[in-house]
Amino acid sequence: MTRIVVFGAGGRAGRAVLAEAARRDWEVTAVVRDPGRHSGLGRAAVVAGDVTSADEVASLSEGHDAAVHAAATLTVPAAEFFPAAASALLTGLAAARVPRLVAVGLASQLPDVTGVPLIDTPGYPSEHRDFMLGHGAGLSVFRRASTPVDWLVIAPAGDFDHGGAQSGGYRFVPGAASALITYADLAVAVADEIARPRHHRLLMGVAAG
Repeated sequence: MTRIVVFGAGGRAGRAVLAEAARRDWEVTAVVRDPGRHSGLGRAAVVAGDVTSADEVASLSEGHDAAVHAAATLTVPAAEFFPAAASALLTGLAAARVPRLVAVGLASQLPDVTGVPLIDTPGYPSEHRDFMLGHGAGLSVFRRASTPVDWLVIAPAGDFDHGGAQSGGYRFVPGAASALITYADLAVAVADEIARPRHHRLLMGVAAG
């Protein structure tokens, strides 16, 4: 049986990954900051943990086959949180000998068909720019790291389709503001990259298949 640990399991992306893991009959450890605030996480073992602590990441991840990073917070500046989380994950997972990490990213960091990151394209929404830049800083930590952990960042190619129905499929595509994918379909992509890794040490965009 595949065993995964999901950091940020209480958020929308994290919950979608838990649901997909349950569908595959995987064993899951769901890491949240405050287990008392989260219910309805299915059969997962819910534990408290701090994704920015390498020691906690190592302790909670030991014995798992892969980790998923879907954590975010608004209580810490994004420019601090996402690099700290990336660093702690790479250090902690390496210590625990967990070989694979799949993180959920943002479309803003994806290059479009011309190679320009969406965040730098004309007219791209800027109201959450600090959060986007924080995600980018975390991605930079992954890219610069010398690590045995085989990491991958999967992001919606444009945005999440909050009201759409799961299609059951997905496509890897360049960034495009008009592209949509449901959380459930993104979770399928995350789980597939754990079960059968095809992409390594990259940022990949996904859209509905």
